[in-house]
Amino acid sequence: MTSVPPALSANATFIRPSTFYINGFYNIPHTKYYYAFLCIVYAVTVLGNSFIMCTIYLSRSLHTAKYIVVFNLALSDLGGSSALIPKLIDTFLFENQVILYEACLANMFFVLFFMTVQSLTLLVMAYDRVVAICFPLRYNAIVTKEAMTLIIVITWIFSTTIIALLVALITRLSFCRSVIINSYFCDHGPIYILACNGYFINHVMGIVCFVMLDCVPLLLIIVSYICIGIALLNISHGLERKKAMKTCTSHLILVAIFYLPFFGTNIASLTSSINANDRIINSTLTQTIPPMLNPIIYTLKTEEVMHAVKVLYKRAKVLVIRGMPTGQVIHPRVGAGSKK
Repeated sequence: MTSVPPALSANATFIRPSTFYINGFYNIPHTKYYYAFLCIVYAVTVLGNSFIMCTIYLSRSLHTAKYIVVFNLALSDLGGSSALIPKLIDTFLFENQVILYEACLANMFFVLFFMTVQSLTLLVMAYDRVVAICFPLRYNAIVTKEAMTLIIVITWIFSTTIIALLVALITRLSFCRSVIINSYFCDHGPIYILACNGYFINHVMGIVCFVMLDCVPLLLIIVSYICIGIALLNISHGLERKKAMKTCTSHLILVAIFYLPFFGTNIASLTSSINANDRIINSTLTQTIPPMLNPIIYTLKTEEVMHAVKVLYKRAKVLVIRGMPTGQVIHPRVGAGSKK
């Protein structure tokens, strides 16, 4: 590490380090077991989200506006986990804690970008549910595939722009004190506080992004469910009310497992002397477990997806039987001893 004065003078040289050092956990024994656990989490995440995307792509019954959003959530979950976990495992399990300056900024961008897309996608899903329950007769006219595709494109452009700006502001900082990042990836906050020139703009931008990309979407989701609750009270038939509520179950679970641990960890960090290791473990679980659970929840809790999976399974089974040699194909109506 370069030894330089603690603050930059007017004539000081701007210092951009060639590398950063990701510190991660502090003196915790057996951390390799935790990273091995994250390997399993990543494998399940890749399989689960790939499965849900393939199911939506192959099943024509799921080619609707609603499942364009579900596909986008699975894609962002897969992208976010791929941006975080492989590098995290390489960094700590294989002890490659030194990362190039440019690679660090790229890591920061992609991790924060996909987290932003996930947050905004949950908001878009809430919008879909509000229209479906509050304006059921106009749903097909309002929530079209074209309109939903446009909304998804806008969320990606918005996420790219704001996260790119957040990362670009890091390049104006000079690092003359330390290059040790006290986090498990190239996180925005732990990096900008290392700077020895003014980082007030970075601090303000971090707060703006937190409010715009996390607090506002959660607030709008809460407001949307208040509207849904009011609409459900106006439904006189109990079965219809129960059916409408059932369509919201999966989304509510996704919102809970994404936002509650995230805000819980951040509030605990601000209001108590939470141990740095506990904060890092909680943060890694907050970012890695929801992408793993999302496809499982949507597969098990959504009848349309389960039906599509069964149809695809039967179709694949028929194709396998047709691909067998003629002498081995058993006609189901004739019996085990007859050949087709």
